[in-house]
Amino acid sequence: MTSIDYSERIPNNVNLSEDRRLQRALENWQPRFQSWWGEMGPAGFQENEVYLRTAIDVGQAGWADFGHVEMPDYRWGIFLGEQQPDRTIGFGDMKGQPVWQEVPGEFRTDLRRLIVVQGDTEPASVEQQRFLGKTAPSLYDLRNLFQVNVEEGRHLWAMVYLLHRYFGRDGRDEADAMLERHSGDADQPRILGAFNEETSDWLSFFMFTYFTDRDGKYQLGALKESAFDPLSRTCDFMLKEEAHHMFVGASGVGRVVERTAQLMNQHGTDDIAAHGGINLDTLQRYINFHYSVSLDLFGSERSTNAANYYAAGLKGRFGEEGYDDDHVLNDVEATYTSVVDGKIATEQMSARALVNLELRSEYSVDCAKGLKRWNRMLSEMGVDVELRLPDTGFNRQVGAFAGHHVSPDGQLISEAEWDANVANWLPTDAERKHVGSLMTPVYEPGKMASWIAPPSRGINTKPVEYDYVRL
Repeated sequence: MTSIDYSERIPNNVNLSEDRRLQRALENWQPRFQSWWGEMGPAGFQENEVYLRTAIDVGQAGWADFGHVEMPDYRWGIFLGEQQPDRTIGFGDMKGQPVWQEVPGEFRTDLRRLIVVQGDTEPASVEQQRFLGKTAPSLYDLRNLFQVNVEEGRHLWAMVYLLHRYFGRDGRDEADAMLERHSGDADQPRILGAFNEETSDWLSFFMFTYFTDRDGKYQLGALKESAFDPLSRTCDFMLKEEAHHMFVGASGVGRVVERTAQLMNQHGTDDIAAHGGINLDTLQRYINFHYSVSLDLFGSERSTNAANYYAAGLKGRFGEEGYDDDHVLNDVEATYTSVVDGKIATEQMSARALVNLELRSEYSVDCAKGLKRWNRMLSEMGVDVELRLPDTGFNRQVGAFAGHHVSPDGQLISEAEWDANVANWLPTDAERKHVGSLMTPVYEPGKMASWIAPPSRGINTKPVEYDYVRL
């Protein structure tokens, strides 16, 4: 089934009406979600019509429709990708066996945990971005923020459906808990640290959607390989929507880079703060922060849990079939870098134990592509500066380098050296205050804030000056 039934109270393509008990349970959860959206979703603008896309199909083409809608009326629903006939497990100890349509008892706890952790990130990012609409640099950007928000809400629905459908009372309790935890809450914070960070300005939002949503791409891609077929199909469709979130980040940062270069050339100086812009060294420090925080989301490089998930077929590698190995990894080794006796050292160990590292390495390669584009733009505009990703050991709170200090160029340094240089590597309070001072809203169609360039084109063939949010 590919088409989505919008005649139902909860739009879906899973024949929800055929399971009355499940339908009632989800319809009981629905007002709780709507209440959470009203309390913790975008502040303001709830009565304004926004030019949003809504999924109408899960096929490869023509899967979305565009139109103005008030956000509380957005049709959140449950959409699974198309089922592949005769699909088999692609990795681990049960490679080649048929995939599961129900949850095996022995993997129930682990699967539930994977779904809960992924599901918890979705409402968390909405909460982090709650007040950004009040300082949007343009109506185009305001609309993109709200598109990201409503789709994160739909991704929450995707995980809640799995919890309700396949995990009984435990699943229902977990679904309720995802609306009880809140980003940054001292008593009930979100599960992962990066989702308790404040997103107080639009530069942080663009960095978040570039780096942290890209982590989401790789986590969803790894879960898409799962032997639990409903989870695989859920993540398959979520990846379609996630692509837009990363586009918002990549294009947003790129537009900031472009505007910064324009102001540098116009005023003949590297320091454009006084001219309403964001300096390149500030951009570099924001990159350093958001990249390093996002790396922590992959967990420890050396992980028994990840090895067990891989062996069981619960969570694979991004694009698993593209790896040139046996996809079992029993007799395969990989290189692991850590701190040994005060020095950075490498060692060989089972590739199964380093699945998190493999996933993170692919992520880093992907992140670097954006910096290559931004640097090409700087070069073409005559600016002789290169933005760089810091070393993967830099500013880490999780994994092999947690508790150690590593410079952006990968040197192990003392705490004193770190303290003396950290203001050169991570955003300072003064920088964040300056960026915050630029965050004045621009709501006139087609107009942009002083610190960001206009996009190269509008949305869904509409012009940049289109009335994307009707105020």
